[in-house]
Formats: sequence, structure tokens, C-alpha cells
Amino acid sequence: MDDTRFSQTKKVGVLGIIGNIFLLVIKGFIGFSTHSQAMIADSFNSAGDIFASLMTFIGNKISSVPNDDGHNFGHGKAEYIFSLFIGISMILVALKLLIDAIQTLIYGSNLEFSWILVAVCIITILTKLALFIYSNHVAKKFDNILLKANVKDHRNDCIITSFTLISSLLSLKGWNYFDSIVGIGIAIWIGYTGIEIFVESYNILMDVSVDINTQNLILDIAKRFSDIHKVLNISSTPVGYKYIIFITIAVDGNMTTFNSHKLADNLEVEVNKLSKVYKTIVHVEPI
Repeated sequence: MDDTRFSQTKKVGVLGIIGNIFLLVIKGFIGFSTHSQAMIADSFNSAGDIFASLMTFIGNKISSVPNDDGHNFGHGKAEYIFSLFIGISMILVALKLLIDAIQTLIYGSNLEFSWILVAVCIITILTKLALFIYSNHVAKKFDNILLKANVKDHRNDCIITSFTLISSLLSLKGWNYFDSIVGIGIAIWIGYTGIEIFVESYNILMDVSVDINTQNLILDIAKRFSDIHKVLNISSTPVGYKYIIFITIAVDGNMTTFNSHKLADNLEVEVNKLSKVYKTIVHVEPI
């Protein structure tokens, strides 16, 4: 399962790099040629996407390295470190684009309409839609934060370039100010998405607890064992996209050490079957 997860994530990263380099070249050339603030912003967004895809590729490669003496629980957190980089890069790009778009809105735009500009928008939308559909399928299948960041990128690009297309068509009527407004909207959207990715990655790196649904599943499993009087505590720490689970259970104080350890082992085996669990450690408390 893990090998497939990593190979599929690698494939998404490579396709993203190839697709975004292609889009960066054509959008950058046309954007600066026609002085379209929206298309220039869109091209910077593609540059950010190349960085995001590159971070996905590198982060996936590092996180796929198995555990060793120096990293007993593997290298899974690399996913979140590199997704953090993606979030920060998106925020910085958004700030730059926002400043440029506001300046253009204030001082005026030199946008020159071109049907090539329209064609580039359509090509971008179709390319990004294909990447979105594929990346979203893999992300849902493997619950990978790096892939989720890429999916948001591809989705945003479809929406962003659609507005760029609209602003290009409106320039036919001389409404060039709309191009700057779209540039501002693109910058805000990129910044918001970057903050989302940053917060999610930060939470994992700060050892956020496993979700409440998984905790409830653990409690349901514990209830199957009649010798467990009560689950006193469930705590967790993330390891990559999975969690180490620590459970404290209360058992009859007269239970033998052998039987209590056997009970703990059986509980660990069952909890380890959950998709988000990397390893379970059970502590027995006699009452």
C-alpha cells in the first residue's frame, strides 16, 4: 500500500512539474506581451505551482524512506515540512501579486487585447482541469497532504484562469480596470489557499491529535473486550500521514500480569488495523 502511495504521489508531482512549466512559458510570454495584469499574475501562479510540484516530488521521496536507527518511526513528517514550504511560497507570491495589481488599478492598465490571450486561457483551463481530476483521485485514495495541496493548486488555477479569460474578453469593451480587479482577486485567493495549507501542515508538525472519528473507532474496539473496564486515556502523535496511538486501559487488579499483557497486545493488534494508525501502545492500569 505504502509503495503504491509513494509511486502515485511521485507521478502526480512529475506530471505537475511538466504541465506547469508548459503553462508558465506560454502565460508569461503572452501576459507580458499584452500587459495583462491578470495573466501576469496567472503566470506567477504557475511558477508557484512548479515549486509546489517540486516540493511534492522531493517531500514524497524523503517520506518514502523507511525507518532506521536515527528515525525509528520513519520520515513521514517530510510530507508536512514540504507542504509547509508550499504554503509559505503561495503567501509570498500572493503578497507580490496583490501589490502589483493594486498599483495597476490606481495608475492604469496598458492591457492590449489578443485572441492568443484567450486561447492561452482556454488551454490553461483544460490542462489544469485534467491535472485536477487525476490529482484529486489519487489524493482521496491515499489521504496525502502534499497531494491535497496540489489539488487545491489545480482547482484554483481553473477558477483563476476562468476570471482571466473573462477580464480579457471585457477588455474588448475597454473595461481594462477589470483586469486589475481580477489580479487582486487572484492574489487574495492564492494567499488564502497558502494560509490553509500552512495551518494544516503546522498543526501536524505541532503534534495535533488524531481526529475525533478515529478516537471513537478506538473506543468502539475497546468495548469489544469484556476485561477492559474503562478506557482512561487516548493520546496520539502524528508520524507522517499516520499516528502513534497511546491508550491507557483499566482492568481488574487481580488479573495476572500475563493476562493483562495479552489483553493489551490483542487491543494493539485491533487498533493497528485502522487506516490512520501507524503503531499502538497500550498501558494497563489495575483497579
